[in-house]
Amino acid sequence: MGEFVIRMPDVGEGVAEAEIVEWHVKPGDPVREDMVICAVMTDKATVEIPSPVTGTVTWLGAEIGDKLAVKSPMVRIETGASDEDAAASATTPPAVSETGKATSSAEPALPVEPKSKPNVTPAPQPQAPAEKPLASPAVRLFAREHGVDLRQVQGTGPAGRVLRENVEQFVVGAAAPSARTGAAKKTSTEEIKLTGLRRRIAERMSLSTSRIPHITYAEEIDMTALEELRTGMNRDRKPEQPKLTILPFLMRAIVKAVAEQPDLNATFNDDAGALTRHGAVHIGIATQTPGGLLVPVVRHSEARGIWDCAGEIIRLADAARAGTATRDELSGSTITISSLGALGGIVSTPVINHPEVAIIGVNKIAVRPVWDGTQFMPRKIMNLSSSFDHRIVDGWDAATFIQRIRVLLETPALIFIEG
Repeated sequence: MGEFVIRMPDVGEGVAEAEIVEWHVKPGDPVREDMVICAVMTDKATVEIPSPVTGTVTWLGAEIGDKLAVKSPMVRIETGASDEDAAASATTPPAVSETGKATSSAEPALPVEPKSKPNVTPAPQPQAPAEKPLASPAVRLFAREHGVDLRQVQGTGPAGRVLRENVEQFVVGAAAPSARTGAAKKTSTEEIKLTGLRRRIAERMSLSTSRIPHITYAEEIDMTALEELRTGMNRDRKPEQPKLTILPFLMRAIVKAVAEQPDLNATFNDDAGALTRHGAVHIGIATQTPGGLLVPVVRHSEARGIWDCAGEIIRLADAARAGTATRDELSGSTITISSLGALGGIVSTPVINHPEVAIIGVNKIAVRPVWDGTQFMPRKIMNLSSSFDHRIVDGWDAATFIQRIRVLLETPALIFIEG
């Protein structure tokens, strides 16, 4: 018998440590080669770590929420190999693939398709208590936040994989009200430790609000003309072209506006007291995912057209929600857009994405009566609620910037004029 030690792999260039966000095993559990044993997170990217060997878990090196340095022992597995073989194998930690899953040097076993009777589609069944249900890290996090044991959920995905909608249906069914004669007092409390993405969001929000003196400026934008243009472009678009939202138009307006005020497309180094203006306009798009808020980045928006911006937004948002976005796709923004879509409300106070100096908040569009000098006319009005770093951006400059964006959005033909 021998002992195999799995160490924290190098999950990305320049990363010194990673956080344990999920264990799939515990001491005493049997594991097989290429079985996922845990998930770790760094820089908002979740990586699954498989076992390179078959054996029995004897020790775990951390709890959920703990951070381990690269090459630190994570798991010890008792194997059937000799001590010499186990020691030799343990010197090489799993490598990390581009797909966000760590891989070992061992050849992964091919999955075996279950046999079924011809022309019969068996109904999905809950996982047996001893089985580890198939699910993505994002789905596991969603289930954990709602107190759901994935082994009790019927998976309808490939090979019985549990999907987010399966968990949602389970939660709805469990929450069905029962007949009661009266409401009972609730005295329970629950302490929830922030881990993974939620803890990183909390850390970044604390950093932004503690270091950046925010000034928020709100303005009404008449979107009637742009909405007519957008509707027409969507109606006439080619099959390969994505459906347009207002975000690509706003992105193009931002590109034009920061060309006139380069201090707004910048990052500020608090410690050095230095502002860095960026020629490239890398626009972050705040995106809600099952695990929390992520900010994928549309790089070089200054070199993209409306359709290109729209396609890249869709691609990045899908990757962020699926948990497959890379570190490069989630970092390096120079200015950010925050939009809550139909839930946008009337006004908001968005928090700047440190170390940037500006964030543009999009509120919902609503039809309102507007006086045109002789009568009230129905117009589609949208508010922009935007925050700025007051150390860098004066109130006058913030207002000038938003007013320029307002003119571009209210006269959308200007967005397409080069120069």
